[in-house]
Amino acid sequence: MTDLIYFDDFQAGQVFQLGTHLLTAEEIMEFAAEFDPQPQHLDAGATTDILGGLAASGWHLCALSMRMMVDGLFCRAASVGAPGVDELQWRKPVRAGDTLRLEGEVLATRKSSKGARGYVQFRFSMWRGEERVMMFVCWPMFGCRAAAGAG
Repeated sequence: MTDLIYFDDFQAGQVFQLGTHLLTAEEIMEFAAEFDPQPQHLDAGATTDILGGLAASGWHLCALSMRMMVDGLFCRAASVGAPGVDELQWRKPVRAGDTLRLEGEVLATRKSSKGARGYVQFRFSMWRGEERVMMFVCWPMFGCRAAAGAG
């Protein structure tokens, strides 16, 4: 186990590679049946909507991103939550068979006035090859190294 990553360790310009995921039609339809039951997310034969066929729900991509963020960064950091998301864009349809990767770029850092933590502004981007299919900006909070007694 490596040392935890603290607020103090983040700097603007850092980029974290947070993993890849091969999306299947079964995943797309299973998520949609539970959380976003619209035809373009449920029917593999859908061709008349603006997405041009079966496509993953944007909310599915958000949930997948969260899992990748936790597995790729938050589980090895002094993560203490986030106040919300500032911006979210679904840029391109995502389809079964797409291999997606997530990266997080540190845009800025800001020490909190309410204790031993700080905010790190990230732009998380989901890519299919070199094409950005989704992105969002948020300010997760991380504990400070000194507050944790870490050396």
